[in-house]
Amino acid sequence: IKSIGLGVGSISLSSIPFLNNAYSQNKTKLTSYEDITTYNNYYEFGTSKSDPYRNSKEFITKPWSVTIEGEVENSVTISAEEIISLFPSEERIYKLRCVEGWSMVIPWMGFSLSKLLNKVSIKNTAKFVEFESVYDPEQMKGQRYPVLNWPYREGLRIDEAMHPITTVVTGVYGKTLPNQNGAPLRIFVPWKYGFKSAKAIVKIKLVENMPTSSWMRSSPREYGFYSNVNPNVSHPRWSQATERVIGEGILAPRIETEMFNGYG
Repeated sequence: IKSIGLGVGSISLSSIPFLNNAYSQNKTKLTSYEDITTYNNYYEFGTSKSDPYRNSKEFITKPWSVTIEGEVENSVTISAEEIISLFPSEERIYKLRCVEGWSMVIPWMGFSLSKLLNKVSIKNTAKFVEFESVYDPEQMKGQRYPVLNWPYREGLRIDEAMHPITTVVTGVYGKTLPNQNGAPLRIFVPWKYGFKSAKAIVKIKLVENMPTSSWMRSSPREYGFYSNVNPNVSHPRWSQATERVIGEGILAPRIETEMFNGYG
């Protein structure tokens, strides 16, 4: 068990078990911490890849709480600190595949979302899970513009949300999760395109009907609800058959995309 020294104002990952091989995909080398934290899509902080790193440095993530509501017996609001304390993080090496055709292999820190959802009594009427990210245009300059319909929303079918590899992310590379990567808590669904993984979540809602995600609302012709990684189904504007590995250089050959990102 590692003891991690963290900066002032960050949330401590009090105990981090070593790598859980059951949740690892290590088919290639890990993407560097620098690339993971400086090449991001996070439109709340800007639309350029470098904007989240530049514009999120002063983003305040403490105090922070997450509400679980909807088709549950009792709604609950729980602090990020309590969540991290209740559910110890472990390292999970998963590949992130962006819908734009690039990928990273990331040593995430986190735990199965199902553990958090099991803390509430879910009604049989719950068929989907909707995630809502924070809305704070004062801190998030990108939210001052109608790039998307804020706050950011995403969703999963309930059996997808309860799958053991669907992860609540608390950190990367054994360190607390950086602001530009979705601090303090984000979701990661390895077999789906990256935009399905909501960042800086403040609400989890169990619902009867399929929710409309932010990208579905913005461009329904291009982004569907499921958005599973599939090399045989092209985006309307580009192929999904191959991907560019971040950190390998602009002259490196593209690699073939695996069905369900390799998690079939």
